Amino acid sequence: MEENHLFPVFFKLNHLHVLVVGGGNIGHEKVNALLENCPTANIIVVATWFLPELTELAKQAPNLELIQKAFSCGDLLGKDLAIAATNDHELNRQIWESAKCSKVLINVADTPELCDFYLGSIVQKGSLKIAISTNGKSPTVAKRLKQVLQEAIPGSINDVLDKLHVIRDRLKGDFTEKVKQLNHITEVLVKKD
Repeated sequence: MEENHLFPVFFKLNHLHVLVVGGGNIGHEKVNALLENCPTANIIVVATWFLPELTELAKQAPNLELIQKAFSCGDLLGKDLAIAATNDHELNRQIWESAKCSKVLINVADTPELCDFYLGSIVQKGSLKIAISTNGKSPTVAKRLKQVLQEAIPGSINDVLDKLHVIRDRLKGDFTEKVKQLNHITEVLVKKD
């Protein structure tokens, strides 16, 4: 049985520089997903044209810049992450090759074998954020699981997290002791009736 060997991480996009290449539907979708998760993400979009929706999004996002031109290797300078989001497979491969040479992590839309990372489905309720990955095999299943979790997690979860944060700050002892105490306190969250 094949396993998912992806290591989930949460990037602080307001501390990183992201390049998105593509100003059409795919580029708009990727930029929108990034901004939904981090409204102050530092994003530069390079494309020869832009959807009007992407242009409108740029007016609202303080750190989103649109540059109308063809992609060049120099666009990767100073970037931490790149997303190739065009419908031109040859151009996407060229962007991937340039990113690999520049040691920039890259996601090539709808081409799992050329991705260093995936943009998974995200469930968010307040401070709780859950990322779902199917190892690039079925974004549709990830989307359905997102719907199930979104409905199953109570809206009050943020209040629970806030209270646990206060409790954690007040606990005494070393790290191991604090973990033991928090495990005991949160046991009620997984207890079956």
